[in-house]
Amino acid sequence: MKVIVVEEGVRSELEFDRPVISIGRAIDNDIRIASPAVSRRHCRIETGPEGVWIIDLESSNGTLLNGQRVKRGLIKPGDNLRVGKAVLQIEPEDLPKAGDTQRIDGLTDDLVGSEPVGVQTMTGEAQRERENLRVFARLTRELLRETDLNKLLRSIVDSAIALAGAERGFLLLDESIPAEGGLDARGNDASEAVPPLRVRVARSFDHEDIPVPSSRLSSGIAQRVIDTKQALMSVDAGRDSRFSGMASVEDLRLRSVICVPLVAVAERAAKVDGVLYVDNRLQESAFAADDLELMRLLADQAAIAIRNARLMAELRERNERVVQSARKIELLNEQLGRKVRDRDSELAVVRAELGRERGRYDYTAIVGASSGMRRVFQQLDRIIESDLPVMIHGESGTGKELIARAIHFNGPRKAKAFVSENCAALPDTLLESELFGHTRGAFTGAHKAKKGLLEQADGGTLFLDEIGDMSSEMQKKLLRVLQEGEFRAIGSEERVKVDVRVIAASHHKLEQLVKEGRFREDLYYRVNVLKVDLPPLRERREDIPLLAEALVARAAREAGRPAPHLPREVLAALAAHEWPGNVRELENEMRRLVVLASDDVRLEHLSQTVIERRAPLLGGSNGSRGEPGGSIRDAVADLEKRSIEAALASCEGNKSRAAKLLGISRFALQRKLDKYGLAAADEPVPEEDLEAQEPA
Repeated sequence: MKVIVVEEGVRSELEFDRPVISIGRAIDNDIRIASPAVSRRHCRIETGPEGVWIIDLESSNGTLLNGQRVKRGLIKPGDNLRVGKAVLQIEPEDLPKAGDTQRIDGLTDDLVGSEPVGVQTMTGEAQRERENLRVFARLTRELLRETDLNKLLRSIVDSAIALAGAERGFLLLDESIPAEGGLDARGNDASEAVPPLRVRVARSFDHEDIPVPSSRLSSGIAQRVIDTKQALMSVDAGRDSRFSGMASVEDLRLRSVICVPLVAVAERAAKVDGVLYVDNRLQESAFAADDLELMRLLADQAAIAIRNARLMAELRERNERVVQSARKIELLNEQLGRKVRDRDSELAVVRAELGRERGRYDYTAIVGASSGMRRVFQQLDRIIESDLPVMIHGESGTGKELIARAIHFNGPRKAKAFVSENCAALPDTLLESELFGHTRGAFTGAHKAKKGLLEQADGGTLFLDEIGDMSSEMQKKLLRVLQEGEFRAIGSEERVKVDVRVIAASHHKLEQLVKEGRFREDLYYRVNVLKVDLPPLRERREDIPLLAEALVARAAREAGRPAPHLPREVLAALAAHEWPGNVRELENEMRRLVVLASDDVRLEHLSQTVIERRAPLLGGSNGSRGEPGGSIRDAVADLEKRSIEAALASCEGNKSRAAKLLGISRFALQRKLDKYGLAAADEPVPEEDLEAQEPA
């Protein structure tokens, strides 16, 4: 019977004179197919009175006859068998007689050469040698072109498994190999130190990684090879006297094992770099003497390749460090230049933050020095020590939660929890569960009990954002809690007492909602005891430069980039915009500039809406708008004039203090006052200003 095997582009012709032919991945099959998709005992061909049959041996991926998966099938002339990636054709006809072929041990070799070019008739041993040569050729190509150590190690282990027909393979390396071969990382003699081996690759025959590899092989066998520097093979490790007393051998129930040292051929006197380990836990005598020799040859090539890959990795690392150092120096130079160039604007922000009158408490998280924000800080000074409910009104994006946090963390409840919830973000059922909590099994999906926000905030503060969007039913339940100071969790009969300060916020005017019947009047009087009105950003334009500098610095820190410089014309354009989204919109604009601008921000970097919707301001900080149009120069002059007026108002007309607040000298301030026709209180000129005559 002639069997033609086509695998990976190689066509082989085999002849058999026996009634049963075994096919599989194991080396003792009549036809060995090395593909991982093929089982060790995959199928067999049987010749009987009825013809030639293919019988599948419960293989994992099945046997295909003419494209159909079969358990048992009759083979007809011209039929195709597929086993893994290999295609087989059966030709039961007799072969030509003597003169064309020579029969050897039931197999035939082509002696005449009358077959088509590329067709070879090989014995089983010759086929295995061809497979070994194929693996060595592939590995040689990998060694020549692969410099990535991890990919190289996997290729070595997969090749070792294929060569030996093993079940599993491991590669252990000494991680302390010195670059020049003298002393290791601990200062010990490299030729005498016991290497700290680590499993770098652990693979199975199906090319899958083995989890927890250090516990899946015998470390005792690996250490023995390291100590003796000699390769080792065992046909039944469990009965091998050399391994008696090794717990790992018994625990793993090892049978066939090959373990060879990795030593560069030119450095036989050097210490072992690692070991290559393959085994079979189910089959005794799975490996033969030629398998051990193949593993020795493979280990020699692998040791050289690993050394080369490590040297290449070290060179790449050194080059990368040089490149990084050069880049770091370049970045430091850029940062230094930027700091020198931006020192005036940075100092102005810092001085404004330090010099503005903010009241008795710490409001550093809230950026603002305008008259509108000073009124807010004065309100907070009176509110903080109280324990009454607070209502914060302001447009979306004005920072209502920042105000709530300032009230809590400056007040007597700061040691307790601050809990917040957006009432507009959740439907009633979820909002009720969030606020009051629930018991286990209270409703579908309540797999365990949960504390509500009211109970979590006991002794502290509960911040309810957008309370104006709360439904009437939830308003009624919240009112009951505020009146009685207690509540019941969903599904519970037990009443829980809480001591919570409620701070509410809304962008709606609750008075109007009460008139329209959309908000309970009794709840309105409960939450609106103390009130804070936050001005929109368009009504405190003098804060925009301070906010822009602070927000762009924060965005740069979060992005891990240097903060771009905001020139005066950009700040003027920002101050001229209406900012319907308030501080939140400004923050998003600064995040955008950090991405788009690498050094200086230019006008073209700004959003189109900021450029198109800017409103030249000719009035004060109340946000009044002048006629549309105007140049950037006019907008800058207007911004400069209003900034000076705001600084003088903040410093009660004291020009020295106002100049420090603005980050300029007193003489520069005086020239600008004359330029814009502004007046200020007179006071003695400080001596330090006599030396600092900054040009306007």
